[in-house]
Amino acid sequence: MNAPTRTDLTAHPWFFCGIGGSGMLPLALILKGLGAEVSGSDRSRDQGRTPEKFAWLESLGFALFPQDGSGVTSADQVLVASAAVEDTVPEMVRARDLGCPRMSRAELLSRLFNASKTGIAVGGTSGKSTVTGMIGWIFTQAGRDPTIMNGAVMKNFVAPDAPFASARVGNGGVFVSEVDESDGSIALYTPTIAVLNNVSLDHKSLEELHALFADFLTKAQVAVVNADDAESTPFMALDQAICFGFRSDLGEEDFHASEFEDLPAGSRFKLEHAGQSYTVCLRVPGQHNASNALAAIAAANAAGIPVADAVAAMETFTGLARRFDVVGTSAAGVTVIDDFGHNPEKVAATLATLKAHPGRVIAFFQPHGYGPLRQMGAELAEVLATRLGSEDIAILCDPVYFGGTVDRSVGSERIVGLIEAHGGQAEHIASRADCADRIVTLARPGDRVVVMGARDDTLSLFARDILARV
Repeated sequence: MNAPTRTDLTAHPWFFCGIGGSGMLPLALILKGLGAEVSGSDRSRDQGRTPEKFAWLESLGFALFPQDGSGVTSADQVLVASAAVEDTVPEMVRARDLGCPRMSRAELLSRLFNASKTGIAVGGTSGKSTVTGMIGWIFTQAGRDPTIMNGAVMKNFVAPDAPFASARVGNGGVFVSEVDESDGSIALYTPTIAVLNNVSLDHKSLEELHALFADFLTKAQVAVVNADDAESTPFMALDQAICFGFRSDLGEEDFHASEFEDLPAGSRFKLEHAGQSYTVCLRVPGQHNASNALAAIAAANAAGIPVADAVAAMETFTGLARRFDVVGTSAAGVTVIDDFGHNPEKVAATLATLKAHPGRVIAFFQPHGYGPLRQMGAELAEVLATRLGSEDIAILCDPVYFGGTVDRSVGSERIVGLIEAHGGQAEHIASRADCADRIVTLARPGDRVVVMGARDDTLSLFARDILARV
């Protein structure tokens, strides 16, 4: 397929089914920024969730419709929908009747990405959004005017006219994007620089993941690989591989970190590369974020940005919304944290950061679907049982469900049973509202309440409500 020109993209209208989704919204913003006519619908809007997000989209000129098919009116419209959207959704039915072309979110993103002069793709089970935001910030600070496609709001780019800054439209020929392995769409991308953060269970088996990531890395001119991740070790042998990590046996051209310090308001570590030594200071906590910063610095350097400039940019990187996002500390001394942790590796990283500091942890977890819970439930339960202490407690509500035909026969109660079997403390409370009541009852001075989960923007409101109540 030939690379699209700006004229190709603006010659016809676009309709996004699920325009408010974390993967869809930034893509719609990029298209709109290029001058395209974009409209859409979203079930969340119809259900009254996060109305401020949809009001902002309308203020930018997006025409929004109920998810009843009424927005699909012409065969000229291209319908964009994720692979998860069912064929029975009214927009899908209407588009099929009219003969509208259809593209998946990944197909459209990959066409935009592959057309760029320098494409930096960030893959891996965990940390994709953070590394994408870090790379984007480095390039912005370096004056390289990147286009950034992220699955999370990047705090550095938030402004009164951009409260949901998960995308940036630039003209520098650089396109930085996270890419998704969960649906196999990572195979659509041809990156100049490919970053692999890690490989672990989420939506696919390890065998499937290894095959996908091998293809992803070998297509790139430079492969940036996490040497600390056991499942990524085979990719370190690639000719185009540049490695990063805390291992002492890395080469001089790799990015070696040591002397990590977890600080109250961030972290610090030493970086060695090409005979030079640097002190990297971060405003985001946890050794997993030190690893993320290493990946970003290595990728930026592969694209020609001096290491010293990348290190300097990292000092002003303020993080992403819902990535260990401290909502606040109440007058009673209870701290509430909003976090995107939703698979075993992400949850483990969040809990490790929490346990590096004193205080009991109340870990609330909302599974992001029944299917993922079946796929990774046992591993998730082990993490929640073994990474929390004897005084800590995990509280799980039922998985998020926005409609559809998914099998809902196995839910959170199974995970609670597995946590208890591993010796951990856990409770299953079906209703999220009832979970909040329980957390407020349990919380005492010095506690940290962490709200974890994905696919549901209202979790941030849930976290703020708990803070107000404790």
